[in-house]
Amino acid sequence: MNEEQEEQNNNTYKKGRGAQFNPKNRFLKNERVKEQIESIDDWTEPNIATQYLEDKSKTLVNKVDSPDVGMWYSMNPYQGCEHGCIYCYARNAHEYWSYSAGLDFERKIIVKKNAPELLRKFLMHPKWECVPIALSGNTDCYQPAEKKFRITRQLLEVCNEFNQPVGMITKNAGMLRDKDLLKEMAKKKLISILVSITSFEEDLRSVMEPRTTTAKQRLRLIKELSEEGVRMGVMLGPMIPGLNEHEMQRIMKAASENGATFSAYTFIRLNGAIKLIFHDWLYKNFPDRADKVWHLIEHAHNGKVNDSRFGVRMRGEGPIAELVRQQFKKYNKIYGLNAERWELDCTRFRRPGEQGRLF
Repeated sequence: MNEEQEEQNNNTYKKGRGAQFNPKNRFLKNERVKEQIESIDDWTEPNIATQYLEDKSKTLVNKVDSPDVGMWYSMNPYQGCEHGCIYCYARNAHEYWSYSAGLDFERKIIVKKNAPELLRKFLMHPKWECVPIALSGNTDCYQPAEKKFRITRQLLEVCNEFNQPVGMITKNAGMLRDKDLLKEMAKKKLISILVSITSFEEDLRSVMEPRTTTAKQRLRLIKELSEEGVRMGVMLGPMIPGLNEHEMQRIMKAASENGATFSAYTFIRLNGAIKLIFHDWLYKNFPDRADKVWHLIEHAHNGKVNDSRFGVRMRGEGPIAELVRQQFKKYNKIYGLNAERWELDCTRFRRPGEQGRLF
């Protein structure tokens, strides 16, 4: 293979990955760059296969201070996510671990094996006053790593033991492995689940969310768990003008028909390194409409592709964002998706050994 052929091979689109490169980590002063494609350095990564990196975390449950995300506390058994969703806001958090928000986020998965132990310690603290905890608030707790490590299952077992209510969000039908446990928690009103569906168009999903299950399988997830009495909802997020916002009615109708009783949505925003990653992905996959989509996103964020103001950042502003909001409101009513999301019972919470609560 000559240099020209090798360079072409290196520039080949990486199927099965969302990001196609690693943007610079804003927190790192120094950067290692391979200046020649034929060079070999001691830090050169041998392949792009997913790596699982064990971390001995000191804490697990985090207080959520953002007023517009709909949760009070969250816990994440994994950092980084192999699903590879190109728009994922959690990508930026990977920079805090000294990795890139790009390919690193998808192939360097940090595994918190001691998460169940940390959760038990947290719930045993006498100052904990029970409110629902989100699992996860950042990366998907049922990403492919869960099949191997089963940390999410262990966290749910701890919550079930303490009667600690949990709100979950996923786009992976692997959640059905825990149907028995979720059914048991549902009987005590300890579980509420959002299933994220962004598109029924497989050509779009396969590049936008390359290692996720299909929309058909996500509907199956809603149907099977709702039939077991689990409270199921649908998350339409993010809605991207020119790519998937026209599917809103179809998604909400299908979710309702399969047992969903509540819903939520977000409008696309591209903060931090996600702006670079998404722009590269958009123009490589949809060159015929990339300019239009990019400008529509800008029009919804006051000429930018991101607005960090609480209450506005995940909804957008202007005619395009307002049209999406009105559609969501209309179809929410038509398809009966207005149920209260956090209809969970905190009164059952008990630490092991407690006989009852003193008020």
